[in-house]
Amino acid sequence: MTRDSAPRVRGGDDAAAGAGPAGGLRVYGVSAAVDGRGTGRRDGPGAGHGGTVPGSPDVRLRDYVHGYVGFGPTMGLPAVQRVLPEVAVMLVLDFVARPSRLVTAEGGAARMPSLPVIGLHDRPVLVEHGGSPRGVAIGLTPPGAHALFGVAMSELANTYTSLADLVGGRAWCLVEQLSQLSHWQARFALLDRTLTQWLAGTNAPAATVLRAWRRLTESAGQLTIAGLSDELGCSRRYLEMRFGEQVGLPPKTAARILRFKGAARILTAADGGSLSEIAGRCGYSDQAHLNRDFRALAGCTPTEFLLRRSSG
Repeated sequence: MTRDSAPRVRGGDDAAAGAGPAGGLRVYGVSAAVDGRGTGRRDGPGAGHGGTVPGSPDVRLRDYVHGYVGFGPTMGLPAVQRVLPEVAVMLVLDFVARPSRLVTAEGGAARMPSLPVIGLHDRPVLVEHGGSPRGVAIGLTPPGAHALFGVAMSELANTYTSLADLVGGRAWCLVEQLSQLSHWQARFALLDRTLTQWLAGTNAPAATVLRAWRRLTESAGQLTIAGLSDELGCSRRYLEMRFGEQVGLPPKTAARILRFKGAARILTAADGGSLSEIAGRCGYSDQAHLNRDFRALAGCTPTEFLLRRSSG
């Protein structure tokens, strides 16, 4: 596994890599609404919005998979990109090897593993991209990733790990099969079949964790953990233990990221309102609380965040 540190190096475009309950799926900072549109497109440099094609998983995978996004060379990646925390575990299956690197807090860099599985992060990460992207990304729910890989999600939190280290040679077989298909619809169907096969015989996510995860995402992180524990009929300590095993981050941290995502979404909307209004709408105690979370999770203030998005 490659464990990254909170980077201090500034620069690059802000990006989110993951799936949000209300924001579609993001891969390399490009968002695509996951509604199944465009999944019949033929592979090509101009396919999809911003070089991406979204796909919806089979309904039977809804507790495990947020969605799929095919991506191609026209996605337009910057040389250095700030990837922000998300609430999905991402599998990025590049059809062509690219020499991407993770920038460390000390200013050094570590090689991005092939076919990276990106666990939940509680800090931004800088990524140096190399080459033109072409492949497909899979956004997994954290409980779904736990069922698929059979490891404690705390081991994958704040790490980039090769899919081959988790599922063996099946990872490379899947990439080869996907790259040989010419239509995104066929690729997404293959992913449905493959993930269903890989999940067969695995332990289903704990019902308590699934319900807790749904409630947190539905509330955009505005439920208190004490209130959530009472609602579920379990102790806070039990919920924290289960989240460490099947989500990777404590429930309080997951709620914090969800609130941040909601605030960032409203902030970048045309009629988002003032910072104090956004803070109130997203469950922050005050604007100072909002500012602290943006500094911790985006590496900048809300105003700086908006300026970066506007200029990018």
